[in-house]
Amino acid sequence: MIVERVYAHVPSPDRDDWPWHLPCVRELLAGGLRFTAPVTYLVGENGSGKSTLVEALAEGFGLDSYGGSHSWRYASAREKSALGERIRFDAAPAGRRMLGSWSARTGFFLRAETALDALDREGFAPGGRSHGEGFLAAFREKFFQPGLYVLDEPEAALSFASCLELVGHLDQLVRNGGQIVCATHSPLLTALPGADIVEVGDHGMRRVAWAELALVDHWRRYLDDPRSYLRHVLE
Repeated sequence: MIVERVYAHVPSPDRDDWPWHLPCVRELLAGGLRFTAPVTYLVGENGSGKSTLVEALAEGFGLDSYGGSHSWRYASAREKSALGERIRFDAAPAGRRMLGSWSARTGFFLRAETALDALDREGFAPGGRSHGEGFLAAFREKFFQPGLYVLDEPEAALSFASCLELVGHLDQLVRNGGQIVCATHSPLLTALPGADIVEVGDHGMRRVAWAELALVDHWRRYLDDPRSYLRHVLE
C-alpha cells in the first residue's frame, strides 16, 4: 500500500458551508480515514459525499481534479477544492519514498464524466472503440505500475462483462503494487475479494461487509421482484 491514512485539519469550519456540512467530511476532520487494504471502495447515495472525498484525495496526492495522471497535474483551469487543499497523508511503509518526494509520485484520477478527455490527453483516445472499450484499453496499457489510483464511478461506461474485466484489472494492479480508492454504486465491483468497503451516508463513514451493503440488498430485492420497486415510480 502507498497510503495508510488520509486526514485534514481545518480550524473551526463552518458546518453550514460546503463541504464541511457533509457528515463524512466532518468525520474525516475528526479522525481521518485509515486504509486497511490495497483496494478501498466508498459507497453511498448520490449526495453522500463519496465523490467529494475521492476528488480531494486525488488533489491532495497531486492529481488533476479533472482527471489524469500525476505528470499531467493541473492541466485544467480548476482550482483545488477547499478540502483538497488541506488533505494530508500518512505513508504506508511501501509508500514512504513516493509520498516523501513529489516527483516520485505515480497514479491516476479517473472520473466518469471527464474520462474520455483525460484519456485522450494521455494518448488513449478510443478511436473506433466504444467508450467502455477505450476505458478498458487504458487500464490494460496505463494502469500497471505502483502508485495511487483514484476512481470515481468507473462502472458508468461499462457493461456487466466489462465490469468483470475491470475487476480483474484492479486485482492485477494491486498485485503490481498499486493502491486503489474507488467511489462506486456497483455491487459487482465491491465484491472484489479482500477489498475494504466504507459506506458513506448521514452516519458519516463506516466499514461494512459486502453482503450487508444497502446497495447489494436493494439489487437482490429488485432482481427478485422488480414490480415491488417499480410500483412506487410508475403511474
